[in-house]
Amino acid sequence: MKKKAIELSSNQKRRLLACLERFGRARILVVGDFILDQFVWGTVKRISPEAPVPVVNVERESYMPGGSLNVAHNIVTLGGTVYPCGVVGRDLAGRMLLKSMRREGIETAGVIYDRSRPTSIKTRIIAHSQQVVRFDREKTGPISKEDQQGLLKFLKKRIPSVDVVIIEDYGKGVIQPGLAAEVVRTARKHGKPVLVDPKEKHFDYYRGATVLTPNRKEAYEAYRSFHPRAEDELSLETVGFGLIRQIQSKALLMTLGEDGMALFEKKGKVTLIPTAAREVFDVSGAGDTVIASLALALAAGAALGDAAVLSNLAAGIVVGKLGTATAKLQELQAAVQAA
Repeated sequence: MKKKAIELSSNQKRRLLACLERFGRARILVVGDFILDQFVWGTVKRISPEAPVPVVNVERESYMPGGSLNVAHNIVTLGGTVYPCGVVGRDLAGRMLLKSMRREGIETAGVIYDRSRPTSIKTRIIAHSQQVVRFDREKTGPISKEDQQGLLKFLKKRIPSVDVVIIEDYGKGVIQPGLAAEVVRTARKHGKPVLVDPKEKHFDYYRGATVLTPNRKEAYEAYRSFHPRAEDELSLETVGFGLIRQIQSKALLMTLGEDGMALFEKKGKVTLIPTAAREVFDVSGAGDTVIASLALALAAGAALGDAAVLSNLAAGIVVGKLGTATAKLQELQAAVQAA
Protein backbone atom coordinates (compact mmCIF):
# COMPACT_ATOMS: atom_id res chain seq x y z
CA MET A 1 0.00 0.00 0.00
CA LYS A 2 1.28 3.46 -0.92
CA LYS A 3 0.89 6.39 1.44
CA LYS A 4 1.22 10.12 0.92
CA ALA A 5 4.90 10.98 0.62
CA ILE A 6 6.78 13.22 2.97
CA GLU A 7 7.38 16.56 1.24
CA LEU A 8 10.56 18.56 1.85
CA SER A 9 11.24 22.21 1.18
CA SER A 10 14.21 23.15 -1.01
CA ASN A 11 16.04 24.49 2.05
CA GLN A 12 15.49 21.26 3.97
CA LYS A 13 16.69 19.20 1.01
CA ARG A 14 19.90 21.23 0.90
CA ARG A 15 20.45 20.71 4.65
CA LEU A 16 19.82 16.98 4.43
CA LEU A 17 22.03 16.46 1.39
CA ALA A 18 24.84 18.41 3.08
CA CYS A 19 24.40 16.22 6.15
CA LEU A 20 24.65 13.06 4.03
CA GLU A 21 27.96 14.30 2.62
CA ARG A 22 29.34 14.23 6.18
CA PHE A 23 28.28 10.64 6.92
CA GLY A 24 31.73 9.43 5.88
CA ARG A 25 33.29 11.16 8.89
CA ALA A 26 30.86 9.67 11.44
CA ARG A 27 32.06 7.08 13.96
CA ILE A 28 29.42 5.01 15.74
CA LEU A 29 29.74 2.45 18.55
CA VAL A 30 27.08 -0.27 18.68
CA VAL A 31 26.57 -2.67 21.58
CA GLY A 32 23.91 -5.36 21.51
CA ASP A 33 22.86 -8.85 20.55
CA PHE A 34 24.68 -10.46 17.62
CA ILE A 35 22.48 -12.73 15.47
CA LEU A 36 23.20 -14.76 12.35
CA ASP A 37 20.37 -14.27 9.84
CA GLN A 38 19.94 -17.34 7.63
CA PHE A 39 17.67 -17.21 4.59
CA VAL A 40 16.47 -20.37 2.83
CA TRP A 41 15.09 -19.50 -0.61
CA GLY A 42 12.86 -21.76 -2.66
CA THR A 43 9.57 -22.35 -4.45
CA VAL A 44 6.25 -23.96 -3.52
CA LYS A 45 4.41 -26.16 -5.99
CA ARG A 46 2.36 -28.40 -3.72
CA ILE A 47 0.92 -28.90 -0.25
CA SER A 48 2.38 -31.64 1.92
CA PRO A 49 0.32 -34.88 2.11
CA GLU A 50 1.42 -35.15 5.75
CA ALA A 51 -0.08 -31.87 6.98
CA PRO A 52 -1.76 -28.77 5.46
CA VAL A 53 1.55 -26.95 4.96
CA PRO A 54 3.47 -25.93 1.82
CA VAL A 55 6.42 -28.00 0.64
CA VAL A 56 9.32 -25.65 -0.10
CA ASN A 57 11.78 -26.84 -2.73
CA VAL A 58 15.03 -25.27 -1.54
CA GLU A 59 17.08 -23.55 -4.23
CA ARG A 60 19.71 -21.65 -2.24
CA GLU A 61 20.73 -20.35 1.18
CA SER A 62 22.29 -17.06 2.25
CA TYR A 63 23.64 -15.62 5.50
CA MET A 64 23.74 -12.04 6.78
CA PRO A 65 24.88 -10.35 10.01
CA GLY A 66 21.69 -9.72 12.00
CA GLY A 67 20.48 -8.26 15.28
CA SER A 68 22.69 -5.36 16.33
CA LEU A 69 25.00 -6.27 13.46
CA ASN A 70 22.27 -5.26 11.01
CA VAL A 71 22.53 -1.79 12.56
CA ALA A 72 26.28 -1.95 12.01
CA HIS A 73 25.75 -3.13 8.44
CA ASN A 74 23.42 -0.17 7.75
CA ILE A 75 26.02 2.23 9.10
CA VAL A 76 28.63 0.76 6.75
CA THR A 77 26.39 0.88 3.65
CA LEU A 78 25.49 4.51 4.50
CA GLY A 79 29.19 5.40 4.54
CA GLY A 80 29.96 5.61 8.26
CA THR A 81 32.52 3.85 10.44
CA VAL A 82 31.14 1.44 13.04
CA TYR A 83 32.54 -0.44 16.03
CA PRO A 84 30.12 -3.25 17.00
CA CYS A 85 30.42 -5.04 20.32
CA GLY A 86 28.66 -8.28 21.27
CA VAL A 87 28.91 -12.00 22.05
CA VAL A 88 29.07 -15.10 19.83
CA GLY A 89 29.52 -18.77 20.59
CA ARG A 90 32.59 -20.76 19.64
CA ASP A 91 30.59 -22.77 17.12
CA LEU A 92 30.00 -23.11 13.38
CA ALA A 93 27.34 -20.39 13.42
CA GLY A 94 29.77 -18.07 15.17
CA ARG A 95 32.42 -18.67 12.53
CA MET A 96 29.85 -18.05 9.79
CA LEU A 97 28.76 -14.85 11.50
CA LEU A 98 32.35 -13.57 11.69
CA LYS A 99 32.82 -14.47 8.03
CA SER A 100 29.68 -12.53 7.08
CA MET A 101 30.88 -9.53 9.11
CA ARG A 102 34.21 -9.47 7.29
CA ARG A 103 32.46 -9.89 3.93
CA GLU A 104 30.33 -6.80 4.62
CA GLY A 105 33.27 -4.74 5.89
CA ILE A 106 32.23 -4.77 9.56
CA GLU A 107 35.00 -4.62 12.16
CA THR A 108 35.32 -7.69 14.42
CA ALA A 109 37.55 -6.34 17.22
CA GLY A 110 34.57 -6.02 19.59
CA VAL A 111 33.51 -9.67 19.35
CA ILE A 112 33.52 -11.58 22.65
CA TYR A 113 33.65 -15.39 22.37
CA ASP A 114 31.78 -17.60 24.84
CA ARG A 115 32.24 -21.40 24.72
CA SER A 116 29.16 -21.97 26.90
CA ARG A 117 26.76 -19.91 24.79
CA PRO A 118 25.50 -20.78 21.29
CA THR A 119 25.43 -18.14 18.57
CA SER A 120 21.87 -16.89 18.02
CA ILE A 121 20.43 -17.87 14.62
CA LYS A 122 17.21 -16.73 12.93
CA THR A 123 16.24 -18.89 9.96
CA ARG A 124 13.67 -17.54 7.51
CA ILE A 125 12.13 -19.77 4.84
CA ILE A 126 11.15 -17.67 1.81
CA ALA A 127 9.22 -18.83 -1.24
CA HIS A 128 7.94 -16.64 -4.08
CA SER A 129 9.04 -13.48 -2.25
CA GLN A 130 6.99 -14.40 0.83
CA GLN A 131 8.23 -15.55 4.23
CA VAL A 132 6.71 -18.96 4.90
CA VAL A 133 8.01 -19.51 8.43
CA ARG A 134 10.82 -18.41 10.75
CA PHE A 135 12.49 -20.44 13.45
CA ASP A 136 15.00 -19.27 16.06
CA ARG A 137 17.85 -21.11 17.76
CA GLU A 138 19.15 -19.15 20.71
CA LYS A 139 19.88 -18.87 24.40
CA THR A 140 18.34 -15.72 25.86
CA GLY A 141 19.55 -15.82 29.46
CA PRO A 142 21.89 -13.10 30.75
CA ILE A 143 25.46 -13.22 29.50
CA SER A 144 28.07 -14.02 32.13
CA LYS A 145 29.73 -11.42 34.34
CA GLU A 146 32.98 -12.24 32.55
CA ASP A 147 31.41 -11.46 29.18
CA GLN A 148 29.97 -8.21 30.54
CA GLN A 149 33.40 -7.16 31.78
CA GLY A 150 34.90 -7.98 28.38
CA LEU A 151 32.28 -5.83 26.64
CA LEU A 152 32.76 -2.94 29.07
CA LYS A 153 36.52 -3.01 28.59
CA PHE A 154 36.07 -2.62 24.83
CA LEU A 155 33.31 -0.02 25.19
CA LYS A 156 35.21 2.20 27.62
CA LYS A 157 38.21 2.14 25.29
CA ARG A 158 36.12 3.17 22.27
CA ILE A 159 33.57 5.63 23.67
CA PRO A 160 35.95 8.65 23.92
CA SER A 161 36.80 8.43 20.20
CA VAL A 162 33.31 7.93 18.69
CA ASP A 163 30.53 10.42 17.94
CA VAL A 164 27.44 8.44 19.00
CA VAL A 165 26.76 5.27 21.03
CA ILE A 166 23.92 2.89 20.13
CA ILE A 167 22.43 0.32 22.50
CA GLU A 168 20.60 -2.24 20.35
CA ASP A 169 18.54 -4.49 22.63
CA TYR A 170 17.05 -7.59 21.00
CA GLY A 171 16.44 -9.21 24.40
CA LYS A 172 18.90 -12.05 23.82
CA GLY A 173 20.88 -11.51 27.02
CA VAL A 174 23.63 -9.02 26.18
CA ILE A 175 21.98 -5.83 27.45
CA GLN A 176 21.85 -6.14 31.24
CA PRO A 177 20.98 -3.36 33.73
CA GLY A 178 24.51 -2.83 35.01
CA LEU A 179 26.07 -2.86 31.56
CA ALA A 180 23.50 -0.43 30.12
CA ALA A 181 23.89 1.95 33.08
CA GLU A 182 27.69 1.92 32.74
CA VAL A 183 27.50 2.59 28.99
CA VAL A 184 25.18 5.56 29.55
CA ARG A 185 27.31 6.89 32.42
CA THR A 186 30.56 6.63 30.44
CA ALA A 187 29.05 8.15 27.30
CA ARG A 188 27.59 11.10 29.22
CA LYS A 189 30.94 11.64 30.93
CA HIS A 190 32.53 12.07 27.49
CA GLY A 191 29.63 14.09 26.04
CA LYS A 192 28.47 11.38 23.62
CA PRO A 193 24.77 10.90 22.77
CA VAL A 194 23.32 7.48 23.54
CA LEU A 195 20.59 6.14 21.24
CA VAL A 196 18.58 3.07 22.28
CA ASP A 197 16.53 0.67 20.18
CA PRO A 198 14.68 -0.77 23.19
CA LYS A 199 13.08 -3.98 24.32
CA GLU A 200 9.74 -3.13 25.92
CA LYS A 201 10.50 -5.10 29.10
CA HIS A 202 13.85 -3.33 29.60
CA PHE A 203 12.93 0.37 29.47
CA ASP A 204 14.10 0.90 33.03
CA TYR A 205 17.61 -0.17 31.93
CA TYR A 206 18.02 2.91 29.72
CA ARG A 207 17.60 5.72 32.24
CA GLY A 208 19.53 8.80 31.13
CA ALA A 209 19.88 7.78 27.47
CA THR A 210 19.58 10.60 24.93
CA VAL A 211 17.01 9.21 22.45
CA LEU A 212 14.88 6.05 22.42
CA THR A 213 13.44 4.66 19.15
CA PRO A 214 10.61 2.25 20.05
CA ASN A 215 7.83 1.23 17.72
CA ARG A 216 4.26 1.98 18.77
CA LYS A 217 3.66 -1.44 20.36
CA GLU A 218 6.89 -1.31 22.39
CA ALA A 219 6.17 2.23 23.56
CA TYR A 220 2.62 1.51 24.70
CA GLU A 221 3.58 -1.72 26.47
CA ALA A 222 6.47 0.01 28.23
CA TYR A 223 4.23 2.90 29.33
CA ARG A 224 1.67 0.46 30.76
CA SER A 225 4.42 -1.39 32.63
CA PHE A 226 5.22 1.87 34.43
CA HIS A 227 1.54 2.86 34.77
CA PRO A 228 -0.48 -0.36 35.16
CA ARG A 229 -3.63 1.60 36.09
CA ALA A 230 -3.50 3.80 33.01
CA GLU A 231 -6.75 4.27 31.09
CA ASP A 232 -7.48 1.98 28.16
CA GLU A 233 -7.26 4.65 25.45
CA LEU A 234 -3.90 6.41 25.58
CA SER A 235 -2.82 9.21 23.23
CA LEU A 236 0.55 9.22 21.50
CA GLU A 237 1.45 12.36 23.47
CA THR A 238 0.68 10.73 26.81
CA VAL A 239 2.86 7.74 26.00
CA GLY A 240 5.70 9.66 24.33
CA PHE A 241 6.14 12.35 26.97
CA GLY A 242 5.40 9.89 29.78
CA LEU A 243 8.32 7.70 28.70
CA ILE A 244 10.63 10.72 28.33
CA ARG A 245 9.87 11.70 31.93
CA GLN A 246 10.24 8.12 33.16
CA ILE A 247 13.56 7.46 31.38
CA GLN A 248 14.86 11.03 31.74
CA SER A 249 15.78 11.14 28.07
CA LYS A 250 15.95 14.18 25.80
CA ALA A 251 13.73 12.75 23.09
CA LEU A 252 11.77 9.74 21.90
CA LEU A 253 11.25 8.80 18.23
CA MET A 254 8.26 6.47 17.95
CA THR A 255 7.88 4.56 14.68
CA LEU A 256 4.25 4.16 13.62
CA GLY A 257 4.44 1.77 10.66
CA GLU A 258 2.39 3.05 7.73
CA ASP A 259 1.61 6.23 9.71
CA GLY A 260 5.25 7.34 9.72
CA MET A 261 6.93 8.57 12.92
CA ALA A 262 6.32 10.83 15.88
CA LEU A 263 9.25 12.73 17.42
CA PHE A 264 8.76 13.84 21.04
CA GLU A 265 11.26 16.28 22.55
CA LYS A 266 11.72 16.95 26.25
CA LYS A 267 10.68 20.61 26.01
CA GLY A 268 7.21 19.61 24.80
CA LYS A 269 7.59 19.69 21.02
CA VAL A 270 5.91 16.99 18.92
CA THR A 271 6.75 16.48 15.24
CA LEU A 272 4.67 14.08 13.13
CA ILE A 273 6.59 12.77 10.11
CA PRO A 274 4.54 11.17 7.29
CA THR A 275 5.71 7.85 5.96
CA ALA A 276 7.90 7.75 2.88
CA ALA A 277 5.88 6.69 -0.21
CA ARG A 278 7.12 3.14 -0.75
CA GLU A 279 5.55 -0.22 -1.42
CA VAL A 280 5.82 -2.13 1.86
CA PHE A 281 7.42 -5.44 0.89
CA ASP A 282 9.17 -6.58 4.08
CA VAL A 283 9.54 -4.73 7.41
CA SER A 284 12.41 -6.95 8.63
CA GLY A 285 15.18 -4.77 10.01
CA ALA A 286 13.46 -1.41 9.39
CA GLY A 287 13.99 -0.39 13.02
CA ASP A 288 17.70 -1.12 12.64
CA THR A 289 17.86 1.23 9.68
CA VAL A 290 16.03 3.94 11.63
CA ILE A 291 18.50 4.01 14.51
CA ALA A 292 21.55 3.62 12.23
CA SER A 293 20.60 6.59 10.05
CA LEU A 294 19.49 8.65 13.05
CA ALA A 295 22.88 8.11 14.70
CA LEU A 296 24.78 8.97 11.55
CA ALA A 297 22.77 12.15 11.04
CA LEU A 298 23.35 13.30 14.62
CA ALA A 299 27.04 12.46 14.30
CA ALA A 300 27.10 14.55 11.11
CA GLY A 301 25.72 17.57 12.97
CA ALA A 302 22.02 17.42 12.00
CA ALA A 303 19.33 18.81 14.26
CA LEU A 304 17.13 16.12 15.78
CA GLY A 305 14.17 16.93 13.52
CA ASP A 306 16.25 16.64 10.34
CA ALA A 307 17.88 13.45 11.65
CA ALA A 308 14.41 11.95 12.20
CA VAL A 309 13.35 12.83 8.65
CA LEU A 310 16.44 11.13 7.23
CA SER A 311 15.79 8.02 9.31
CA ASN A 312 12.21 7.94 8.05
CA LEU A 313 13.37 8.12 4.43
CA ALA A 314 15.95 5.40 5.06
CA ALA A 315 13.30 3.12 6.59
CA GLY A 316 11.14 3.73 3.52
CA ILE A 317 13.94 2.34 1.37
CA VAL A 318 14.45 -0.93 3.27
CA VAL A 319 10.75 -1.85 3.57
CA GLY A 320 10.74 -2.02 -0.22
CA LYS A 321 13.31 -4.83 -0.14
CA LEU A 322 13.02 -8.49 0.79
CA GLY A 323 14.79 -9.84 3.87
CA THR A 324 16.95 -8.07 6.43
CA ALA A 325 17.99 -5.26 4.11
CA THR A 326 20.08 -2.11 4.35
CA ALA A 327 19.89 1.35 2.82
CA LYS A 328 22.77 2.66 0.73
CA LEU A 329 24.00 6.25 0.81
CA GLN A 330 23.17 6.79 -2.87
CA GLU A 331 19.62 5.50 -2.30
CA LEU A 332 19.12 7.88 0.61
CA GLN A 333 20.45 10.80 -1.41
CA ALA A 334 17.99 9.93 -4.19
CA ALA A 335 15.14 9.66 -1.66
CA VAL A 336 15.90 13.15 -0.34
CA GLN A 337 15.95 14.55 -3.89
CA ALA A 338 12.63 12.87 -4.69
CA ALA A 339 10.81 13.88 -1.49
